Amino acid sequence: MAERPTGFTAPALTPMDSAQRGEGPYIWRFNMLHRLMHLLAILTFYTLVLTGIPLRYSCAPFTAGLIRLWGGVEGAGLIHRIAAGIMLVYSVLFGVWLVLKFFNAEEKFELIRGYETMVPNLQDVKDFFRQWKWYFTGKGRPRFGRYGYLEKLDFFGEVWGFLIIGGSGIILWFPEFFGAWLPGWWFNVATVFHGYEALIAAGFIFIVHFFNVHLRPDKFPLDAVMFHGRATKAYMEEEHPALLDDLELGPDVPISERPKLDHPAPPPSTLQTLIGAALGFLALGVGIVCIGMIIWAVAFC
Repeated sequence: MAERPTGFTAPALTPMDSAQRGEGPYIWRFNMLHRLMHLLAILTFYTLVLTGIPLRYSCAPFTAGLIRLWGGVEGAGLIHRIAAGIMLVYSVLFGVWLVLKFFNAEEKFELIRGYETMVPNLQDVKDFFRQWKWYFTGKGRPRFGRYGYLEKLDFFGEVWGFLIIGGSGIILWFPEFFGAWLPGWWFNVATVFHGYEALIAAGFIFIVHFFNVHLRPDKFPLDAVMFHGRATKAYMEEEHPALLDDLELGPDVPISERPKLDHPAPPPSTLQTLIGAALGFLALGVGIVCIGMIIWAVAFC
């Protein structure tokens, strides 16, 4: 496959970003909808965690300071519910978009069973064991399509968490309404489910997801592909080779300045690279602090 001689060299400040390492061309990995949803998920999830921790662990040493930051207990509760409401709205809209995408797709089978699917299938089980075989033997590394099994685990873990945390949170949010027809023990169960599932979600995102996305040796210290939306051909060959096999990236394929999935892309500018790095490191740092606070609170309380 011929390479373009110019226009695909990463800016000088980008080696920290694993999505910009190696040879080009650059490829649009995510479009604006993906990146907007990811940004909204970061903002709302972090807000929920940072307001939920002091509400749950009132006896922790840092709780008083966090509560003052949010304007008191009532302020923390209000911000928590606003963030939850925003998450509920964009999650429902995203679900509607997925349903419409399915019904409008010509190849519905590919959305469910193909290599581009987000739905876990038998291939993911095979890839899981091949991955571990590759870890120990260096042979037979799985060839992931658009999404690998870890990315599917991330997605459906968040869906499961949203259903459990969101469902229990709505019961606690409107006690008068639900109390009119639900027995009182439902609120005790909802409180337990809401708190513990939220801790599991925070632990998964801030430990498992962060390690897989940013802290793996081949990605350290950052993978900013979700922020600027594009990655080099070398990155795609490493992470999603089965998808790359079907892409047309020859010299006659024009570069798309707009985020057009799977099309050749211009490299991120230095400003875009710095913004992506700043957002990535900020999210990583705050997440690590949140994990520290949770461990501290559990040990102290």
